[in-house]
Amino acid sequence: MIIGCAGGLRFHGMSSTLSELYHQGLMEARAVEQTSVFEAVQEFARIEGILPAPESGHAIKVAMDEAKKCIETGEEKTILFGLTGTGYIDMYAYGAFNDGTMSDYIPTDEELAASISKLPKVD
Repeated sequence: MIIGCAGGLRFHGMSSTLSELYHQGLMEARAVEQTSVFEAVQEFARIEGILPAPESGHAIKVAMDEAKKCIETGEEKTILFGLTGTGYIDMYAYGAFNDGTMSDYIPTDEELAASISKLPKVD
């Protein structure tokens, strides 16, 4: 299983390599709430002594979820995830999480449709 990272990146696109892996069915996309990402990242930091960038935290959260499933089912699986950067420039986000001011915002289908309708038409 290969787990990529997402969320918070300054580049809001997708790499052609990841897109191809996804379209070939070699990896899947998952959405996770940012508060659960920060919970996972803090657990990871306590255990590993590394404060990851929140972008990597998405991959860490899903990797931890997969590992927990393996413990429950007894399945053996190799789980690979990308750990990039450090979280030191993201201390504001970590502060918001620890202060309880971070919230999860999931746009509705209507909000997504309204935003998509404003995109330029490309042939």
